[in-house]
Amino acid sequence: MGNADTKLHFRKAVIQLTTKTQPVEPSDDAFWDQFWADTCTTVQDVFALVPAAEIRAVREESPSNLATLCYKAVERLVQAAGCGCPSDSERQVVLNCSRLLTRVLPYIFEDADWRGFFWSTVPGAGASGRLDEDGDEDEARPLAESLLLAIADLLFCPDFTAQSHKKGGPDSAAEDIGSIDSCEYIWEAGVGFAQSPPLNYVHDLNRTELLKLLLTCLSEAMYLPPSSERRSLNPWVSFFCSSENRHALPLFTSLLNVVCAYDPVGYGIPYNHLLFSDQREQLVEQAVQILIVSLEHEGGSAASAALRALDSCGSPSGGEEQEPAGPDNLFVNYLSRIHREEDLSFILKGLARLMNNPLVQTYLPHSAKKIQFHQELLILFWKFCDYNKKFLFFVLKSSDVLDVLVPILFSLNDARADQSRVGLMHIGVFILLLLSGERNFGVRLNKPYALRVPMDIAVFTGTHADLLVLIFHKIITGGHQRLQPLFDCLLTIIVNISPYLKSLSMLAANKLLHLLEAFSTPWFLFSSPQNHHLVFFLLEVFNNIIQYQFDGNCNLVYAIIRKRNVFHQLANLPSDGASIQRALQRKKKPGVSRSNSAEAESTDESTPAVPAGPGSLKASLEATPEIDKITEKSQVSLDGTMITVAEPDSAQPPAAGESILEGDGEVCPTQSARSRLSSVSSSATWSASTDWVSSWKSKLPLQTIMRLLQVLVPQVEKICIDKGLTDESEILKFLQHGTLVGLLPVPHPILIRKYQANAGTAMWFRTYMWGVIYLRNVDPPIWYDTDIRLFEIQRI
Repeated sequence: MGNADTKLHFRKAVIQLTTKTQPVEPSDDAFWDQFWADTCTTVQDVFALVPAAEIRAVREESPSNLATLCYKAVERLVQAAGCGCPSDSERQVVLNCSRLLTRVLPYIFEDADWRGFFWSTVPGAGASGRLDEDGDEDEARPLAESLLLAIADLLFCPDFTAQSHKKGGPDSAAEDIGSIDSCEYIWEAGVGFAQSPPLNYVHDLNRTELLKLLLTCLSEAMYLPPSSERRSLNPWVSFFCSSENRHALPLFTSLLNVVCAYDPVGYGIPYNHLLFSDQREQLVEQAVQILIVSLEHEGGSAASAALRALDSCGSPSGGEEQEPAGPDNLFVNYLSRIHREEDLSFILKGLARLMNNPLVQTYLPHSAKKIQFHQELLILFWKFCDYNKKFLFFVLKSSDVLDVLVPILFSLNDARADQSRVGLMHIGVFILLLLSGERNFGVRLNKPYALRVPMDIAVFTGTHADLLVLIFHKIITGGHQRLQPLFDCLLTIIVNISPYLKSLSMLAANKLLHLLEAFSTPWFLFSSPQNHHLVFFLLEVFNNIIQYQFDGNCNLVYAIIRKRNVFHQLANLPSDGASIQRALQRKKKPGVSRSNSAEAESTDESTPAVPAGPGSLKASLEATPEIDKITEKSQVSLDGTMITVAEPDSAQPPAAGESILEGDGEVCPTQSARSRLSSVSSSATWSASTDWVSSWKSKLPLQTIMRLLQVLVPQVEKICIDKGLTDESEILKFLQHGTLVGLLPVPHPILIRKYQANAGTAMWFRTYMWGVIYLRNVDPPIWYDTDIRLFEIQRI
């Protein structure tokens, strides 16, 4: 009954606020205290008892009352932060104010006229200085700054959100929150903190409530339209992560350690997640979301500034000398400075453990806990690799990188048919593109793949490189059309790793040949101005392996010999107008045609990936950047160092795609609408011509492959006839012990396409990140039914 009465009183207070036509005085504490002092409502209750329509009505009809409500709630939080929440009633007030502000803030942000409200000085009631008690200088502090500083203080409040260090009996004085060193109250052991405080679920719940309010404060970016030209940073993030926040370092460390130390499986007791609630999981979800939002930085500048900070200082062990360098955002600054091996190992092992959680298999169905924040983890991993090159090199220096690769490939395979998870596909591919720019990644892929992860791919014996090729083949041939802009990225990754692949399996080799067969059909090449790039990528893969890894790749050589007609047809591709028109008229339905392939996918006896269920929600994404806009070409020198190549590779003609690219390094806005496999969208403005075909056909890098066929085909045919061979294993043995030394053209330099950030990719990541956060926060639905402008919410 008591709880029902509390809800009734709270609802009556809301009705009073919405029906009052006259402004309520800020000094009327009896009225305002109804919202937080006398209630004990959950956050779900607050969302149910404060309808969106009534918030908007107050905003339009009684703006001064809404302003006073926000001010008074912030004032109570500031007061509580000042006194340290010594009593249960004070702590309940903090939670009630947090829940109410979490409910109201999105409706402040959605109205452009209100957006500056929190960045103005306190309204009339605040002139007395009640909000800030530190003197004249602080009286003019904007409401947003007071709110953010109060949240930061409250996140390290002893006995409320942190373990108390108070010694003595119950009568001893409370700790002064203004004088405590919050570095001693870090939530979890890990980076920069050795002691692991005892687990306290009440503290975790209170932290989660405050982090939910903090995330809502930082979400103003959702209400601004996407623009890669926008230079201004999110003012909430900028202030919270600045030196004005004295808790920036302990908070960053607490969030990071809580995420990386979390083990959802625990002791492995079956079905323990069904028997006990796990408040730590809720805290970890909020923590990882706060981290990825706080690490959001101006396009490209965060990474470059972080790398400059490390490069200019050499070894980052001399803390004081480094202080002036690095980004203004202290979260990015701290992240870029993490360098101790034990810290990097702790982070990598923690992220890998969580990323591998969906792959955990048990004999009892659904007995192990499965986390749901995979996409946030991928974004966090991306930011670590992008902002801290020491972490990237640490990931790649051992086989630990495979503990990250396998769950990413699992996610890509699992999501390939689900249009609601197209963003997950992009972030996974972008991470692999970033990793593939480093030589060590290609080398690590040669480790045998021994795991048996539940994936719908053919059983094979091979390496992690084989697994990657098989998954990429699945995505290209079995994904939906919205993945077509990723084809360039997928093949670029294979190109980057190809010089280091010591032995492809027969299955993977056949898949690569199947892709070439599908992409080199005349109707496909002539149906879009960029389709021929895919053929160039695949030919580069074959050339790299033949020139640099011939000895161990007899399977690929054998597959090339078997499919030699594909290369001959490509070399003799007709370019006259009549042949082009005939090829286009033969065009079948959109999608990669598999009818010409001798493989006919007969090796896959598996169930397809499951598409999104009806009614699934997804957030729209920005245009996928063109591959030449997000990579720069680097040539590998003899000593293994990378040299940036200014001019485009002659094997890939720059003129081929100029008609649909924009200059100045910006992302072409029509990219997301472009369809590789359908000429419908482009036929009105572009059609294949004889000159266009000739311009790139003459540059096809076929010399190495043709020379290989010229040498090996007669030899293979001869031993087959002489020995009457019908078993391919004997031919493979012959190829394995064969050599082409001195017979092939001079090896070409290895060309690696390394990921390069720009304004377009920064905008894509910002849109994707906030879309994920919007869809993941459904209990309560913080931003539901508000006027989001950064992206659109679409129902499938």
